[in-house]
Amino acid sequence: MRIIPAIDLIDAQCVRLSKGDYDTKKIYNENPLEVAKAYEDHGIEYLHLVDLDGAKSSRIINYNVLEQIATKTNLKVDFGGGLKSDEDLKIAFESGAHQITGGSIAVKDADKFKQWLAHYGSDKIILGADAKDEKVAISGWLEESKEELLPFIKNYIAQGISYIICTDISKDGMLEGPSFDLYEKILLDNQNTTIKLIASGGISSFDELPKLKALGCEGTIIGKAIYENKISLKQLEAFISND
Repeated sequence: MRIIPAIDLIDAQCVRLSKGDYDTKKIYNENPLEVAKAYEDHGIEYLHLVDLDGAKSSRIINYNVLEQIATKTNLKVDFGGGLKSDEDLKIAFESGAHQITGGSIAVKDADKFKQWLAHYGSDKIILGADAKDEKVAISGWLEESKEELLPFIKNYIAQGISYIICTDISKDGMLEGPSFDLYEKILLDNQNTTIKLIASGGISSFDELPKLKALGCEGTIIGKAIYENKISLKQLEAFISND
């Protein structure tokens, strides 16, 4: 199972929110590159970089940070937040993104998202299926759509999606543990497919990682638990080397 630390950006600084609420913003580091280098120094190969300014304004904003991390580390960065146009995608990939994550666009403009999938391929496009009460949430989690999570995921798998990041918003940033039941439900619902499910939200202790791996998650995104020293980089380094 891949370990994927998260860096969430507001004003080019590392922040975390609770349950996607911008009013709960807490700045953890003013230098995202410094944080990314620390991850790389501990054997981590992947990074989940979220442009929260972009998510709010519906266009890419923090691509300079992406470019910095992509050029000054060897981390494979998946980048998301506010990607709505072909131009946004072009900027993200030219700035060094290894993959991009589309969430709101996959709900609001499914045709456009499917075009991206056809053009760039399933290795480059991740479906961001973020949920509250098993309904898909969009626009930086500021809106709840009418889309039911499980049929939404199933539909996109049928369209060729492989990578899916699923965040249970009620868990995000709360350090209360991830949604094991939800991930099990998704994996069971799609057991005869090539789904690569990436768990996100609520990771609070190292003990949860083997459980997510045993469920069949392809990766897990860890944010606040690292910043708050609930999980150390040395523990993650050992997990990666033993995996």
